[in-house]
Amino acid sequence: MLTAGQVLQLIRDGSCRTRKELMERTGLSRSTVTERLDRLIGAGYVREHGVGASGGGRPPAVLEVAAGNRLLLVADLGAGHARVALTDLAARPLAEEHAEMRIDRGPQAVLTWVTEAFGRLLAASGRSGAEVCGVGVDVPGSVDPDTGRVTRSFLMPGWDDHPVRQVLGAAYDVPILVENDANAMAVGEWWTSWRSTSSLVLVKVSTGIGTGILLDGRVYRGVEAAAGNLGHVRLGEGEGRVCTCGSRGCVASLASGSALAGELGVPGSRDVVRLVQAGDPAAIALTQEAGRALGVVLATAVSLLNPGVLVLAGDMAETREHYLTGIRESVYRLSLPYTTRSLEIVTGSSGGRAGVVGMAVLVARHVLSPGAVDAALAGG
Repeated sequence: MLTAGQVLQLIRDGSCRTRKELMERTGLSRSTVTERLDRLIGAGYVREHGVGASGGGRPPAVLEVAAGNRLLLVADLGAGHARVALTDLAARPLAEEHAEMRIDRGPQAVLTWVTEAFGRLLAASGRSGAEVCGVGVDVPGSVDPDTGRVTRSFLMPGWDDHPVRQVLGAAYDVPILVENDANAMAVGEWWTSWRSTSSLVLVKVSTGIGTGILLDGRVYRGVEAAAGNLGHVRLGEGEGRVCTCGSRGCVASLASGSALAGELGVPGSRDVVRLVQAGDPAAIALTQEAGRALGVVLATAVSLLNPGVLVLAGDMAETREHYLTGIRESVYRLSLPYTTRSLEIVTGSSGGRAGVVGMAVLVARHVLSPGAVDAALAGG
């Protein structure tokens, strides 16, 4: 017997849009389907909206998730920026705020700003904290998804093993997810533009290089939640600049935004982007060469995972074809033709919003999971 939470999943994924379809798909009786739906509708998870095509007689009411009845608060934290958003359960934004903020200011300063910004978003939208059913935050480092603690990051001094979930939980007594930023961005790009694609790889190139991997629409983390550390694959043993991880020859020390900034004598990756957009020949040449260097590593990822889409995101994506051209050159040259036959190599379509969209999708997926919904219904 399917639970109410499992019935909700069939409505969420579009498998069943009417009571009749639920009965036909599940084999449940009319009375059981009615009982499950009454509980979901009464708790504000589902609503009847519009009518479907009639097979004769009265047109059936269409069932859908009541996405606006509950709210999510999410934050996307990069090495040099912070973006927060208030969304509904369909990841639609209701209010947003963005600030230039360095993650190396430390967890206390950054998380205090996040908590205060969450309060400002609620106040600006005229909504209550009691309507919030989930919170999510992504960070530029490896995260233990079970504990919500940062396990390692070369860009976040002072954050290792910090209890991010517990800190935010002091203000919001709801499920709180902590995620790696590239993973969240991969989910955001997939949700926005590529939901028909089962496998997607996103590489974020900004201060550093991070990668998010989606297989069958789910984040692949690896056994230590460290999958996607392509920035620290070594292209030359003992050669080149020292990377933030302490090694030499890492692709991040050659192709990241901070590496290019050092070569060009400018403060950071965004300054590199400005030079490229202004047509600076040295910046363009270095950017294309960086794309080729990263493409060597990505060619291996393409051969291993055979994704349908490879997305370039982060600051360096704003150089558009310059960095992307270098990646394409190496990937198509070094990969077997049949692994790239259907591959699309593109820049992100969500701009700076991929992280908050992805976090909203992940949190909504968690709070609307069958177990979470059934537990909430059992608890009243």
